[in-house]
Amino acid sequence: MEEKLRQIPGNCIKVVLIGPESTGKTTLSKQLAKHYNASWVPEYMRAYLQEKWDRTKEVCTYEDLLPIAVGQMNLENEITKKDNKIVFCDTNLLEIKVYSEAYYNGLVPEMIHKFSLENSYDLYLLTYIDTPWIPDDLRDKPHQREEMFLRFKELLEKNNCNYIILKGKPESRFNKAKEIIDQLIST
Repeated sequence: MEEKLRQIPGNCIKVVLIGPESTGKTTLSKQLAKHYNASWVPEYMRAYLQEKWDRTKEVCTYEDLLPIAVGQMNLENEITKKDNKIVFCDTNLLEIKVYSEAYYNGLVPEMIHKFSLENSYDLYLLTYIDTPWIPDDLRDKPHQREEMFLRFKELLEKNNCNYIILKGKPESRFNKAKEIIDQLIST
């Protein structure tokens, strides 16, 4: 199992978007990938849970977390193998860890906990909650977005991750992210 959750080394810059639900991570990660003509890693959890919901009308369980984590890392590692410039990840294992803690009374599968902290990224873009909450089949905590944001921020700070908070309108978020990424590329 460890090898399935371990991030493979690559010659590319890795940028990951994380944050509470419905804060624009997917939209922004796609825009950035397009702007930089770079690779984009989709959020495996959303596809996995949407398929489960469509099939059974059941929500995520604790037992779903490891298959979701393995699927996310498979996508990221496959794309990393092919890219030598920059990769934008629409979430990572840290996101799964934070949601696991929130939904399952602090419980996180040991392998997810371990690799969420061992796998590294050059930049974390933490999306703030100043975007409208848009309901869908999977989103269920519109009134807990601030609490979730603070959980992400605390974890990033505790682990000395290189991160910035993106606030404001989509154009402002894009421009701020672009400015930081341009600096990262130039160094």
